Amino acid sequence: MTGVTEYGRSAVNAVLSRVGRGMGHVQERKPLPYDLLESEEEYLIVFDAPGVKTEDIQVKFVETTLEVRIDRFRDFYDGFEMRFPGRGLSLTGSVELPEDASVTKTDANAAATLTRSGTLQVKIPKTMNTKTVAVEEEPDEDEEPDEDEE
Repeated sequence: MTGVTEYGRSAVNAVLSRVGRGMGHVQERKPLPYDLLESEEEYLIVFDAPGVKTEDIQVKFVETTLEVRIDRFRDFYDGFEMRFPGRGLSLTGSVELPEDASVTKTDANAAATLTRSGTLQVKIPKTMNTKTVAVEEEPDEDEEPDEDEE
């Protein structure tokens, strides 16, 4: 009976390992989700990055796109073996930035922060060469135009 039990346990381990690796590959192929937030002065892009250390993250700008790559590593626990490795290890995401995001090489105001709650927050200032245009209402047809407008 011991041989059958060991064979069954071995078969279950093989199936769990393959399923876990398959789930990890699916997760690695999906783009890393993000939130894009905006204030008057800057943009904030927030990625989920649980279990990551700063040395595992690459953040770069390619023209008008923010690209993020996260390479996670699993901790090993004494006395435990991996039964179901279901997390993706290499995750990537990209964000097409709005036109007024300032990502020039000389702009040192962009910053990335890995929070304790497991998010990666990238702040990008807005360019100062944009200008807000005031919108005025068209006068009614029956109103007389001001003397200055004639």
